[in-house]
Amino acid sequence: MEILRKFKVFFVVSAAGVLIFGLLAMAVIRRGGQDASRPGNAPGTIELGGRTRTYFVHVPPGYDGQKALPLVLVLHGGMGSSEGVESLSGMSVKADKEGFLVAYPNGTGRLFTWNSGNCCGSAMQNNVDDVGFLSALIDKLERDYAVNPKRVYVTGISNGGMMTYRLACELADKIAAIAPVEGAQNVDCRPSAPVSVIVFHGTADGLVPFGGGASPFQIGPRRRDTSVAQAVSFWVNEDGCSPAPEHEETSAVHIDTYSGCKNGTAVVLYAIQGGRHKWPGHRFSGTTVSATDLMWSFFAQHPKP
Repeated sequence: MEILRKFKVFFVVSAAGVLIFGLLAMAVIRRGGQDASRPGNAPGTIELGGRTRTYFVHVPPGYDGQKALPLVLVLHGGMGSSEGVESLSGMSVKADKEGFLVAYPNGTGRLFTWNSGNCCGSAMQNNVDDVGFLSALIDKLERDYAVNPKRVYVTGISNGGMMTYRLACELADKIAAIAPVEGAQNVDCRPSAPVSVIVFHGTADGLVPFGGGASPFQIGPRRRDTSVAQAVSFWVNEDGCSPAPEHEETSAVHIDTYSGCKNGTAVVLYAIQGGRHKWPGHRFSGTTVSATDLMWSFFAQHPKP
């Protein structure tokens, strides 16, 4: 516990050029979270590009395949895992209460990462086709389970948050809404359709800075991130929203809600005041703002037309 109190930042392994995302607390639960083989969780694989890609699906109680349910993909951060982000996000618990399916895929490499554009690790260095994998995973899950194709959503933290943005840019035909957590949109984004977006980002994030640029904690080759404002502005413009948001403010969070968007979409920013590189609402996050509850409420209100 003393280690957990002292270290609240991520590390970069410069020799390998691998950016390791995750609080030390997150790393502790990387393999020690929920068991993918426990009741309600079904492991699976996909062969793609000469790689065996892994994931597991959480099925809520009472699922009988008769009613098409929403599907939420949850993407771990760098050096994370499907099991770890299940525990971190609490999304399976939420799914059991609300009745939706959750898929937890894994990245690639010895230390799992996603190729989210200019990040991260071996996934980026080897130009792994993670967009292709996650597209194929959505297709497979729609065959294997009763999934409502108009209600497919994606969230992820850190490197997974970056990948979440990339999927909205490149799989807008399949995804209704995204909820990036502590990520950055570092790709040339040309979505084929409007996508609803809800962003969670701490204003004191030291690894993916709220204002963009290079993190002071990076070692070795510098990666520059776009700012949260740039990402939000992009989607406000892309979705045709009113440029003037409804603003709410407390000591814990500043909320900007953009309405009047195309096809019933919306763009919302939750700026966690003093928040660091953590999942809001997790016991280590230091905030009572629950990203999981808020994003599910947002997802439920924003299917594809």
